[in-house]
Amino acid sequence: MPTALISGITGQDGSYLAEFLLDKGYRVIGIVRRSSTTPYERIAHLIDRVELVSADLLDQTSLTDAVGLYQPDEVYNLAAQSFVQTSWSQPVLTGEFTALGVTRMLEAVKKAAPKARFYQASSSEMFGKVQESPQRETTPFYPRSPYGVAKVYAHWITVNYRESFGLYAVSGILFNHESPRRGLEFVTRKVTDGAVRIKLGLARELRLGNLEARRDWGYAGDYVDAMWRMLQQDTPDDYVIGTGKTWSVRQLCDTAFRAVGLDYRDYVVQDERFFRPAEVDLLVADPAKARRQLGWEPQVGFEELIDTMVRADMDRHAPLGRK
Repeated sequence: MPTALISGITGQDGSYLAEFLLDKGYRVIGIVRRSSTTPYERIAHLIDRVELVSADLLDQTSLTDAVGLYQPDEVYNLAAQSFVQTSWSQPVLTGEFTALGVTRMLEAVKKAAPKARFYQASSSEMFGKVQESPQRETTPFYPRSPYGVAKVYAHWITVNYRESFGLYAVSGILFNHESPRRGLEFVTRKVTDGAVRIKLGLARELRLGNLEARRDWGYAGDYVDAMWRMLQQDTPDDYVIGTGKTWSVRQLCDTAFRAVGLDYRDYVVQDERFFRPAEVDLLVADPAKARRQLGWEPQVGFEELIDTMVRADMDRHAPLGRK
């Protein structure tokens, strides 16, 4: 039975990855931060099948101890301060978690389990002000937020440890990936939740920022499959993961509101407060390398994904609302 250690197991990607690995017969260890509460909603259905260990990306000793104790075959570093908007108001904290936290995790692996295979969650936000479209593994980075900058550091420190110390370390440059487990602060979930709340009479409008921003949106459950495939290759390498299709926030609104029988134009208000200080206008992946070398293909399309999210939000809100 192979052992996988996941930081960020309580997040969207961590919960789907834990399910995926358990189904493949892994022993799954999840790193969780010490807290007076237990925010394990996304893994509640897995809590008897995974093991949790207390450690923190800000604390080197706890990470090294966790890696040393469990001697994982695979380490998936998914934990981060992952919300772009928050990175503008908390740039130093974002750097500590999203950049230096990766260095601490790599150090833990190097010292305590150097044969482990390491996955780093890189991000399409590293491309920022894109230098070419679509974006591929060789596209230059031009981050446009503290989050994007931190992810660029994390990406290159992973490359550095691979080349300097011979670690099996890879980065998955994942484009936006969503699900019913997505946090409410992210635009896809904000839109699906908002559409349902308006439909049920729980809200009257939805305020958003730039409706013309375009993203490559896929399903998180598909993308954790790609993470695993990266660690099964003979040679470590980095891969862009996305659908190769792009949609605007306006199209997102149209799709979500149509799913509940409404016209988004009657309810969505563009609010300058939600615009980024430096906007990322277009992100779209070229996943050809992943298709060719990993045999990976996205299974869930955009409209099916948004419909699934709307139905999940409807189930959650229906007892509170009125039709």
